[in-house]
Amino acid sequence: MKKVSTNFIYFFGALGGLLFGYDTGVISGAILFIEKQMHLGSWGQGIVVSGVLLGAMIGSLVIGPSSDRYGRRKLLLLSSIIFIIGGLGCAFASNALILILFRVVLGLAVGAASSMVPTYLAELSPAVKRGVVSSLFQVMVMTGIFLAYVVNWGLQGFYTGWRWMLGLAALPATIMFLGGLFLPESPRYLVKIGKLDEAKAVLININKGDQQAVNVDLEKITEQVNMKNEGLKELFGPMVRPALIAAIGLTIFQQVMGCNTVLYYAPTIFTDVGFGVNAALLAHLGIGIFNVIVTIIAMSLMDKIDRKKMLIWGGLGMGISLFVMSLGMKFSGGSKTAAIICVLAMTIYIAFFSATWGPVMWVMLGEIFPLNIRGLGNSFGSFVNWFANMIVSLTFPFLLDFFGTGSLFIGYGVLCFLGIWFVHTMVFETRGRSLEDIEESLREKATAKDGKALKTATK
Repeated sequence: MKKVSTNFIYFFGALGGLLFGYDTGVISGAILFIEKQMHLGSWGQGIVVSGVLLGAMIGSLVIGPSSDRYGRRKLLLLSSIIFIIGGLGCAFASNALILILFRVVLGLAVGAASSMVPTYLAELSPAVKRGVVSSLFQVMVMTGIFLAYVVNWGLQGFYTGWRWMLGLAALPATIMFLGGLFLPESPRYLVKIGKLDEAKAVLININKGDQQAVNVDLEKITEQVNMKNEGLKELFGPMVRPALIAAIGLTIFQQVMGCNTVLYYAPTIFTDVGFGVNAALLAHLGIGIFNVIVTIIAMSLMDKIDRKKMLIWGGLGMGISLFVMSLGMKFSGGSKTAAIICVLAMTIYIAFFSATWGPVMWVMLGEIFPLNIRGLGNSFGSFVNWFANMIVSLTFPFLLDFFGTGSLFIGYGVLCFLGIWFVHTMVFETRGRSLEDIEESLREKATAKDGKALKTATK
C-alpha cells in the first residue's frame, strides 16, 4: 500500500459529508425560485425538497450494506459518481418531474455517504481521537451547507440561478472522486477479506508506527472477523439490540427535533417574519458561518466530554430556543424586536444542534455496531434517519400553513425534551473506547442476560 498522510485520508474520507450538506442545504434557497418558475404549491415544494430524502433512504439501504461486501472505498467512489450525475441532472431539468427524478438520484449518493463516511472514518482512526475524526463528517456537512448558502445568495439575481445552485455540486463530487482514488481501504474490511498485510500497513500508518497498538488492534479485529455473521438476524438479535435501540432513537430524535426544517426552510421562515428575499438569504449566510465555527469547536471537544452529556445539554438548549423562537414568531408580524428575537433564537438553536446532536449522532452511529454487521447496522440507522427526515420535511410546508409559525415549533421543542429522556435511559457511552471493546461489552451483556434467563428457567 502506498503511504498516504492521515490528514489526506480524513479530508477526502469526509468529503462526502460536504456534498451531503451542499445538496441538502442548497434547496433552501433554490426552492424560493423553483416554486415560482414551476408554479409549485405547498405539497409540490415539499416533494421537490424531499426527493433527495427518498433517494437517501434507498441509497442507505442498498449502497450502504454493499460496503460490507465490496469495501468502503469502492462504494465511496461510486457515490461520488452518482453525486455528479444527480447534480448535473437537476441543473438541466426541464420540468418539475425530471427535477424530482434527479433529486432522487442525488439522494442515492447522499444516503450512501451518510451510512459509509461515519463508518469509514471510525474504522480509520485510533480510539483516542475517533470522536474528533468522526465528527469531521459533520464539519464537512455544515461546511457544505454554508457553501450552499453562499451560492444561493450569490446567484439569487439570475433567472436560471437555481440551476447553477443545484449543478455546482458536480465540482466537489469530481474532486472527491479523484481524491478517493488514493484512499486506503478500511483495515477492518481488509482483515475480513484476508488481506492481513495490507490491513497491518494501514494500521501502522494511522497509529503513527505504534507497533504495539497495531498488534492489539489486529488481534481483536481478526478475532471478531472470524465470528459468524448472521446479517439481519444478528442485527435484530439480542446481542445487538441495545445498539439498535440507541441507533433508532438517536436517528429519529435528531430529525423530529426540527433541525432540518430550520436548515432547509430558514429563508422561508425569515420571509414569513418580515424579511425580504435578499435579507433572508443574507441572514441565512450569517447563520451558516456561525454554524461551521460551532461545529469545529464541538469537534475539538468530542473526545473530552461524554457523548451522552453533549446530547442531553444540546437537547435542553434546542428545546428552550425553539420555545423562544415560537414566541418571537407569534408576535413578529407587528414587532421588529420580536422578529430579531426569532432570528437570534433560531441561531442559538442551530448552534446547539451543530455542537451536539448534529455531530454526536453520526459519530455514535459509526461506533456502536459490531464489525461483521457494521455496514448493515449503519445503513439501517441511516435509513431510519432519512425516513424521519423525509416525513418531517415533506409535512413541514403543510403544517406551517395549518398551524402557523408561532405554534408549530413548540411541538418540536417538546420532542427535544423527550430526546433528553431517551438518551438518559436508552443510550450507552462510547467515548474513549475502542470499537472492539464496545462490541465485546455488547457480547458480554448478552451472554450475562442469557445466563440469567437460563438460571431463572431451571429454578
